[in-house]
Amino acid sequence: MESVLNWSAVISIIGVLVVLTNIIGQVVKKAVWDKLPTNILAVIVSMALTLVTFFAYCQIKAIAVVWYMVVAAVVLGFMVSYAAMFGYDKLMEAIGKGSDLSKIDYELGQKVKNK
Repeated sequence: MESVLNWSAVISIIGVLVVLTNIIGQVVKKAVWDKLPTNILAVIVSMALTLVTFFAYCQIKAIAVVWYMVVAAVVLGFMVSYAAMFGYDKLMEAIGKGSDLSKIDYELGQKVKNK
């Protein structure tokens, strides 16, 4: 079965979404400084950008949109907003909390050196 996602492109898109969320958030924050908390603004901006990007990607690649893909895009939107609010390093730390990523990285490095 062929994968519908090119993972390197998806990771790059996530990085661009985080940067765009930060830029748009800073611009909009100047206009609504007292009216809306910054974290809520970051969630709104990241969710809008992520969903628009998701539907555009599906349209370009001619992928049929199913409900669970939309749910995954919403979860991704929260991840983008988290990374925009707290930084990419904190996001990777939160994702890897269940497993020790440094240990996995070390083991992979050892396997590469042994070959």
